[in-house]
Amino acid sequence: GMLTAHMTQIAPHNGFTWHPHRGLEIFTYVIDGTLYHEDSTGGRGSISAGEVQRMFSGNYIEHQELNRSDDFARVIQIWFVAEPQYRGLEPHYEQVRLDAMIPRRVGDGVVRDIIGPQGATDAHVDARLTSTLLPAGGTAEMELPEDGENLFLYFVDGSGIFTTSAQEKPVNIYDVVMAKPEAETAVIQAGDKPLNYLSFYLKPFMD
Repeated sequence: GMLTAHMTQIAPHNGFTWHPHRGLEIFTYVIDGTLYHEDSTGGRGSISAGEVQRMFSGNYIEHQELNRSDDFARVIQIWFVAEPQYRGLEPHYEQVRLDAMIPRRVGDGVVRDIIGPQGATDAHVDARLTSTLLPAGGTAEMELPEDGENLFLYFVDGSGIFTTSAQEKPVNIYDVVMAKPEAETAVIQAGDKPLNYLSFYLKPFMD
């Protein structure tokens, strides 16, 4: 399952130099700026806002992630424990450009499937993950989880309003929404700037 979804800002000409991982599948989603990746399998490349990299550590891998630019970079790193049936796979790296992630529309939102049956990555985890970008003032319905899933929705950029039949609440960066399949859907509206959120559909974690 998922261990963490950690957002961090990396200063110009800074980053995380060579370090090891084992037993994990790690996804990195870039919110702002550009991130350079290099690992001990020979995988390397730079990803920009909205793009994704996936690294399967296998039994052992070393890598580094650097902001080589003059601007700040902001990323969210998502760690999953490797599923037992895949733990014997060799370490490997995958980078997905924005133009390779086929968009679909939900209301005014542009949704890209990152992990899952329609996902752009060759993931080895039992989960689904989408990114949604709402233009300023735009609205979209929250996509509820399917049976056997819970939703963990994470606002990663911008601000807006989250509305159900019972309440209307402001949402900002770092806010989260959790939902079960039987939950009432909600409408998310962006404020005066674009609103970006990630929707994690995970094995049930709520009673």
